[in-house]
Amino acid sequence: MSTAIEFNNISKQYRLGLVSTKTLSHDLNRWWQTSVLRREDPYLKIGSVNDRSTAADCEYVWALKDINFKVEQGDVIGIIGKNGAGKSTLLKLLSRVTGPTTGTIKARGRIGSLLEVGTGFHSELTGRENIYMNGAILGMSKPEITKKIDEIIDFSGCERYIDTPVKRYSSGMTVRLGFAVAAHLDPEILVVDEVLAVGDADFQKKAIGKMQDVSKGEGRTVLFVSHNMTSIKALCKRGVILQNGMLIDDGEIDPIVTHYLRGDNAVDNYKSWEIPEIKKDGFELLEIGVRKKDGNYNDVMRMDQEMELTIRYRLRKPIEKFWITMHMKNEQGNKIFSFSGGGRCYDKYHEAGEYLQTCMIPANFLNWGSYAIDFMAFQQVNNIDCLADEHDIVSFTVANRQVAIGGYMGKEPGDVTPKFDFAEERVK
Repeated sequence: MSTAIEFNNISKQYRLGLVSTKTLSHDLNRWWQTSVLRREDPYLKIGSVNDRSTAADCEYVWALKDINFKVEQGDVIGIIGKNGAGKSTLLKLLSRVTGPTTGTIKARGRIGSLLEVGTGFHSELTGRENIYMNGAILGMSKPEITKKIDEIIDFSGCERYIDTPVKRYSSGMTVRLGFAVAAHLDPEILVVDEVLAVGDADFQKKAIGKMQDVSKGEGRTVLFVSHNMTSIKALCKRGVILQNGMLIDDGEIDPIVTHYLRGDNAVDNYKSWEIPEIKKDGFELLEIGVRKKDGNYNDVMRMDQEMELTIRYRLRKPIEKFWITMHMKNEQGNKIFSFSGGGRCYDKYHEAGEYLQTCMIPANFLNWGSYAIDFMAFQQVNNIDCLADEHDIVSFTVANRQVAIGGYMGKEPGDVTPKFDFAEERVK
């Protein structure tokens, strides 16, 4: 498969607060150094990291710095990062809206760009007239546009208003029409920058389906920027993460999304302490981990396999009413359910000693993805007292055993009863 896009040492520098240098001294210095003395641009040697959350310590900033990666023909690449990370700048460089400060971009084929709502549209022209104008900008001839105009109008869902000036369109209608033009005018490379968020749910579903058809059926390349990780995972097979203008990760989309959502704070699926750090009123947590049943903690866990959560703890003194509760959270940090051994342990008298609790998680109960666990331990004397309250104490990833988009990814619904079996025994 041939390479469709190649980014070679791409960097983009801006001067904060001004367009270009806009000072006579800087412009003369740049001209003298580069044109007369044939030296490197002196302003390329300075510049701060593109961190929008901190005050500037330099008047120059690198919006992008040393970006290197290749995109094969037919690939669908998700470009992920926080606001201000450099995603839109990268796509503008690819679309030739602006040029790189250093480096080169090699793109093979016509590029169709949808970078902002209504890009290239004239507000006084009708939707139909804007289709022809936008198509001409993309390099299409009038007969080519005429051949597809009915298909474009139907896809956009704006037929009633197609002969009305675009200035009377809503932002959603404008982006519908803009995406329909870009997707139907046969660009070899389609660049889409966070515009689907403006459309409604029906249009987003239709647009993602169209991009899948464009990439799989027609072999075209798509670069997709979005903060919607569901759309990213549904559409893309590969992703890159930009942070402060630099590329920090590149790979298959599932681990890339997990890396982005977890950041650099991801924890392991197993923890143990020789000297307990989580302790209170005689309770000490010694070990906690998630693994496939009868497996090792470094084994890959699959959604069609039974898993077990093990907790080992010590009681320095007898406790009459004691129980452990946990919350399981998905990649977005949302609690999806809680589980506890409280029903079996609450009325049980716990002598001083070391205990092991095991919770069995049934196969095909969890979908593919990453999860984290919040851990809590309680005792009741007069009132309920919290002995431990630890967030994201362990995390783990469940691998999918089949490739599917949407719907249930395990066995047929109804095969699994969402019941967690707890067991507890005193081991010392």
